[in-house]
Parts: sequence; C-alpha cells; structure tokens
Amino acid sequence: MSNFTNLVFIRAKAGRSEDLGKALLSLVAPSRAEDACLSYDVHHSNDDPDLRMVYENWRSAGDLDGHFALPHMQAFVARIPDLVEGDLDLRSFTRLSDAA
Repeated sequence: MSNFTNLVFIRAKAGRSEDLGKALLSLVAPSRAEDACLSYDVHHSNDDPDLRMVYENWRSAGDLDGHFALPHMQAFVARIPDLVEGDLDLRSFTRLSDAA
C-alpha cells in the first residue's frame, strides 16, 4: 500500500527563526497521535538558519486534509503571517517503492 508524503519548506521571517522552530516542534506530538499519521518530523537546514522542513507521511491525501482541519494545525496556520516569510513551499508525493 502506498502512502502520501508531504514535504513543506518554511522560511522564517527575520528574527523569528527560533519562534518558528518552536511552533513547528509543538505540532509533532499531536500530529503523530493522529491515527492516519505514519510519521511526522521537523528538520532544520544545515546551510540556512531560517529554513525548516516538515517531512510527514499519511495513509492518504484525504487524511492529510483532515489533519489541517484539527485545532493544533489551525492554531499554527493562524500564526503563519507572524512567523513565516513568503509562501509555504508545499510538495506532495506518493511512495512507489515498498516500505522498508
């Protein structure tokens, strides 16, 4: 069975990198607790102090849609204008290979 992978690249506004990192890390536990979540990890760029990436795997695209409707995600979305420079760079993939 294939799963739905979402990569999100997020650039912090000037002076807000630490706040963005904390906000993203606060999403890990509630996201991982969702039944449809297969994995949810936040990464910090080794080359760019203001760049973060969220790597998440879901059972389906519909499950990801449900994730965005939950209170912890809605609270984060409300903070985006204060924390994030520009648009989120959201890229979606479907796994072709068998799971490890």
